[in-house]
Amino acid sequence: MDLTGILAITGKPGLYKLVSQTKTGALVESLIDKRRMPAFAHERISSLKDITMFSEEDDVPLQEIFQNIYRKQEGKECLSHKSSERELKEYMAEIFPNYDRDRVHLSDMKKLFSWYNILLANNLIDLNSEEETTEENQETEEK
Repeated sequence: MDLTGILAITGKPGLYKLVSQTKTGALVESLIDKRRMPAFAHERISSLKDITMFSEEDDVPLQEIFQNIYRKQEGKECLSHKSSERELKEYMAEIFPNYDRDRVHLSDMKKLFSWYNILLANNLIDLNSEEETTEENQETEEK
């Protein structure tokens, strides 16, 4: 799963795929409705690959959390981001038991679950790349 070209833009709902760079920012395509639009340099644009969530130890990359959800759900959709606060917190504790309960807010959980479902609907969650990376790391360590 390569999340490098998948973007979140502050103030805009959903996720976007980077289509190309422009002088003033980027051209992006919505993963929800496939519409293309410009994203300007002054907007806060973040690649999902660079986003982490707070845990009680080290920060954990979103990719790892998405993979936990994928395993738990056996490749199906997860809990809706519109579920009750109690349901969201219980589900978060199941998929990411050591998340920092003081710094990970309900809005972060809603984004996480919404983003997972968007990525899944676009076939962008793939555990094979994780297994390949693990195998490559093991081969490197053996040498």
